[in-house]
This record gives sequence, structure tokens and C-alpha cells, in this order.
Amino acid sequence: QVQLVESGGGLVQAGGSLRLSCAASGRTFSVYTVGWSRQAPGKERELIAAIDWSGGSTYYADSVKDRFTISRDNAKNTVYLQMNSLKPEDTAVYYCATPYFSQATVSPWTSITDFGSWGQGTQVTVST
Repeated sequence: QVQLVESGGGLVQAGGSLRLSCAASGRTFSVYTVGWSRQAPGKERELIAAIDWSGGSTYYADSVKDRFTISRDNAKNTVYLQMNSLKPEDTAVYYCATPYFSQATVSPWTSITDFGSWGQGTQVTVST
């Protein structure tokens, strides 16, 4: 079982950048696909990015494509989400997650329903 802890959230002005980290416990983290999702007040949780165990395959939602970058450092058991050109509509709680099947394939069809284990989340607030 992998435990996930997110960090790096905060308050930033529109147009700014933040880097979120997802630190995992467990020796087998390096074989896990990992996803980042977010949930804004009154809205459903949205999968925004995912990365396979090797870092060779990634997924991005249209809402963050070309602005956010997911990466991982398996030696540090950490997955990152670099967020640039932030907009007020990016304000949400951001969660990292692992899928029901640890080595789930990452493709354009990757879905939030593939993920079943979540961290506690980190708040990101983008001001105008």
C-alpha cells in the first residue's frame, strides 16, 4: 500500500507559478502510475494529469495542457506538478492518487475512475 502526501500549494497571483509535490511511502512506488486531480468548491473532482511508472507516458486534461507539467523522480519517491500561467479558475484543492491497478496504462482515455487511493490534498488559490 502506498501512502501519498501532497505539498506545495498556496496563494499565487494570476500568471504565476507553483510546483506541487506528491511524496509517497512504500518501496514499490516506482512501479505505480500516479495522477493529479483537483476539486473546486461545488464542482466534481477532475483528473488533470497522469504519468506512468517510467515517466514515458503522460496525460493532460485540455484545461491544463501546455501550462502544467507532470514529472516524477522515482529515486525520491516523488511526483511533481509544475503549474505555470495560473488562472483564477485553477483555484481548487489538488490531490495526487494512485490507480486501482498500480501499472495502469496512461493514454488519452485515462479517467479519474481509474484512481482509487488519494492523498489529503493541498489548496491552491489563484488571485486576480
